[in-house]
Amino acid sequence: MSKIIFLDVDGTLINYETYLPESAEKAVNQAIENGHKVYLCTGCSKAEIMQRDFRSMKYNGMIGANGGYVESDGKVVMHQSLTVEETKQIVDWCNERHLGFYLEANSGMYVNDYFLEQGPEAFVKYVEGKGKTLEDPEAFKKDFMKQYIHVPTEELYRSDVNKVSFVLSSYQDHLDSIKEFPELICNTWGGRDEMALFGDMSPKGITKRHAIEVLLDYLHETKEDTISFGDAKIDLSMFECCSYNVAMGNGGKEIKEAADYVTDEVDQDGLYKAFKHLHLI
Repeated sequence: MSKIIFLDVDGTLINYETYLPESAEKAVNQAIENGHKVYLCTGCSKAEIMQRDFRSMKYNGMIGANGGYVESDGKVVMHQSLTVEETKQIVDWCNERHLGFYLEANSGMYVNDYFLEQGPEAFVKYVEGKGKTLEDPEAFKKDFMKQYIHVPTEELYRSDVNKVSFVLSSYQDHLDSIKEFPELICNTWGGRDEMALFGDMSPKGITKRHAIEVLLDYLHETKEDTISFGDAKIDLSMFECCSYNVAMGNGGKEIKEAADYVTDEVDQDGLYKAFKHLHLI
């Protein structure tokens, strides 16, 4: 019986330095050859995914922006984005507070002036917070910024933005965003609660669960043959609607407790071992 597999990306398919283990690529390609369908299910927007080095790894489609975008075999199934007015309000609010941010659109990731300095520093902390040691932090910062597009403020008022991530100067920025934008979903990531490095804002009604349900309806499939893989709290909504759920060994306590099976860490061939365990390959 063929399965529909949903893979979180950062910390699940690739490590926190965006490296795709060869074993993970092999597992995914073999699973597709065996008749299974594989969909990325990530907080990243399509532009960010397209810049990742997946070498020759195949996949059937993706759920992006934490559920705001759904694509299957090259066809857009659903796309919910922020309005121009909402994006403008967020841009102006962040700039007034001197917060670096990036707009996540399918066409690219667009940043303001403050992100040029704050972004690389925050992502170094993000990687190090996952227990990794960067041999050359300055080289990492330089390479990291290649994926972003720096534009003047007036060009940040866009109509194609899936969500906005911004660097927190303190946890209060996140609390203030909830009050300032009650019509949006306001989350944090890159650390637990007050230790979070980033805040983000997206349209309401968007979750990985909702996107999976939309995709399954489009495919005329049910959840009985679905398997999800994740490593973070944001992936719990996937677990709520899939038949079988796998947590990575590098995942947090909450995701592991909710999983049917816990595999090894992403850098220890965790994905490949889980695919073997589940007889997908």
